[in-house]
Amino acid sequence: MAKKKTKTKSSKTSKFKKPNLTLTSQQKLIFGSLLMIFGIILFIAFLSFLFSGKADQSIVSQFPSREQEAENWMNVIGAWLSELFITKGFGIASFIFSGLLFLSGVYVTLDINKAKLRKHWIWGTLIVIWLSIFFGFFTHKFNILGGTIGFEMNSYFQDYIGKIGTALLLLFGLISYLAIRFKFTGQTFVNLFKRAKKDLKNEFNTTTDDDTSIAVDNDLTAEAEDIKSAFELNVQDTVEPTIENHSKPEPKKEPIKVEVTEEVKEDVEIEIEQFEEEISEADNLSNKLVEDFGQFDPTLELSKFEFPPLDLLKKYDSEGITINQEELEENKNRIVETLNNYKIGISNIKATIGPTVTLYEIVPEAGVRISRIKNLEDDIALSLSALGIRIIAPIPGKGTIGIEVPNKNSTIVSMRSVIASQKFQKSDMQLPIAFGKTISNETMVVDLAKMPHLLMAGATGQGKSVGLNAVLTSLLYKKHPAEVKFVLVDPKKVELTLFNKIERHYLAKLPDSEEAIITDNTKVINTLNSLCIEMDNRYEMLKNAMCRNIKEYNEKFKARKLNPNEGHQYLPYIVLVVDEFADLIMTAGKEVETPIARLAQLARAIGIHLIIATQRPSVNVITGIIKANFPARIAFRVTSKIDSRTILDGAGADQLIGRGDMLYTQGNDIIRIQCAFVDTPEVEKITEFIGAQKAYPDAYLLPEYVGEESGTSIDIDIEDRDKLFREAAEIIVTAQQGSASLLQRKLKLGYNRAGRLIDQLEAAGIVGGFEGSKARQVLVPDLAALDQLLENESL
Repeated sequence: MAKKKTKTKSSKTSKFKKPNLTLTSQQKLIFGSLLMIFGIILFIAFLSFLFSGKADQSIVSQFPSREQEAENWMNVIGAWLSELFITKGFGIASFIFSGLLFLSGVYVTLDINKAKLRKHWIWGTLIVIWLSIFFGFFTHKFNILGGTIGFEMNSYFQDYIGKIGTALLLLFGLISYLAIRFKFTGQTFVNLFKRAKKDLKNEFNTTTDDDTSIAVDNDLTAEAEDIKSAFELNVQDTVEPTIENHSKPEPKKEPIKVEVTEEVKEDVEIEIEQFEEEISEADNLSNKLVEDFGQFDPTLELSKFEFPPLDLLKKYDSEGITINQEELEENKNRIVETLNNYKIGISNIKATIGPTVTLYEIVPEAGVRISRIKNLEDDIALSLSALGIRIIAPIPGKGTIGIEVPNKNSTIVSMRSVIASQKFQKSDMQLPIAFGKTISNETMVVDLAKMPHLLMAGATGQGKSVGLNAVLTSLLYKKHPAEVKFVLVDPKKVELTLFNKIERHYLAKLPDSEEAIITDNTKVINTLNSLCIEMDNRYEMLKNAMCRNIKEYNEKFKARKLNPNEGHQYLPYIVLVVDEFADLIMTAGKEVETPIARLAQLARAIGIHLIIATQRPSVNVITGIIKANFPARIAFRVTSKIDSRTILDGAGADQLIGRGDMLYTQGNDIIRIQCAFVDTPEVEKITEFIGAQKAYPDAYLLPEYVGEESGTSIDIDIEDRDKLFREAAEIIVTAQQGSASLLQRKLKLGYNRAGRLIDQLEAAGIVGGFEGSKARQVLVPDLAALDQLLENESL
């Protein structure tokens, strides 16, 4: 057992010593261009050597002298390289090396799979050697056809096996190359022989009828096409993956032969009659409009709008993953040692290095219970002396157990790196969001339209506001102002103020609101109810347009199939961002929760999406109704396991290390991500760049919403007052308690009549407005003041 463990350690030690040779995109361009230019230089030098090689013989011996000038087109260096590769090397077969160098430059520059390039170099080198020996076989003295290597190799082989043996050896090399490289078989040669035999037979067989000759030609053409396709498949190196199946093979099915009679062979022309589908009058009109004016372009009003450049985002020197070999070895040994102390053996261990966290995947030996490893979370954290050890047992989709260990020296994931990634730039998502990078250093890009809403939570100072800025920055870099609008709610009043500069480009607000970013809680209620009205209006448009979602509706509107005179218009996506949801719930309660829940349940189909952040993920803030409609959730570091279960329905968020370290789930697996860092000066530069451009006349206006006043604001005529109005007023003033239940008990009334009396008392100024579950305030101090108030009314 001890020997086995020693062997495992040594093998794993060697596994971690692989050098990191990853090149950046700029380095790949430089190195690839160098290889392509060097390949071109070699080709020109070799080609010139065929004409001026003899004249440059005296100059080559004096290299690197600058006194003489060579006749080679690449001058002295060209003559020297040609002498080295052609004369002293492989002869004219050396031209292949120039092509391989040029091809290598193309592969490096375009970042193509290097496995294919490795194949080209192996086979190309073998072809060069074979051609050099082949050309050298036909020369009795040294010349440039085979070069020195070809001449010497032929001399060596002929001294031992003679000329016939050397020729057979060359033939064997050619057959081996065709068999391995182009998958030639014996049947291929048989088919070629049969084809040649049939060609000879057809030349002498002049009595064969036309139909038979056509059939033979077709047969031969089919065989030729098969051989040609086999060649093309192998030359392009496109080998399809195969799945090995060790079950009992099915019996080979023989092809069914169909005999064609002479009657069927006769040429019979088939007349095909097609009928075009009828086009409705509306389609004709929309097609005519598209032909005349083109599709509707929602970005036409701001057609010269420029998206912010990447230079506005900061590039950090500490970007990229650095591999600390000593730290990896130390952590691996401590994990193995800790598990061995508890009699838990490991058969395999693998490390995946991320920006801030390294994932160690271990495969325990057979018979080890996963729960035993899971229970050792604190012991492993103690042995590693690290904060934020998280054990995933097992990793979903893999037969391994994951141990996430924070790196001692974490690297910054900049917003520039995730925005510049191909995954984000080439995404065709409706609302793409670049969160950051995963443990495997892969850029995490998700579609907000598919989520459809996002719930964020985390303790103070753990990265929520930076995460919101990353979300908004992603959308600013990808979507035109005509395509998306933001409704920003900022109870803190300082987090989202920078986005005021893009109010007329990207923000939406109420018609009577001065500022687009909402900081007053009372305006939040009106805005949420206004969004509900917008939602209902949009659903009405979708119903009239017979569309199921906003994507179908906008495509139909762009194709000019919807008439703007009938109330149709292009619908931008609306993203509601709430920076501190707990503050709204504490101050407004149900008045905020009800429209939020209604929007979360219904608004996804018409393009209204919610992003809600809170630093207090408790059950009275994030209620069951809200959680049910927010399957996509982000958890930054929280202070307790209870908060982690509230936001993620599981533990793990309490083990994060902070500074943007977060867990993301969309209802299935939990993914650990290092959130991209975007600083306040970067956001300020982006908003200034957008704000300096031509904008719309005003921000996107939401429907007007008139809030309900507390109680009733209707003036009730004195003559319409209840007969018991005076008596009810005296009871209220005497008790100094304005409630309908008091009138029900004292006057023995029903609830409806008592409620009407309270409304009449409020209209008369005797009691105050509605205050929820509390009793109304009595505005008249005593009966004398009541008598005076009623007398003044009668006057």
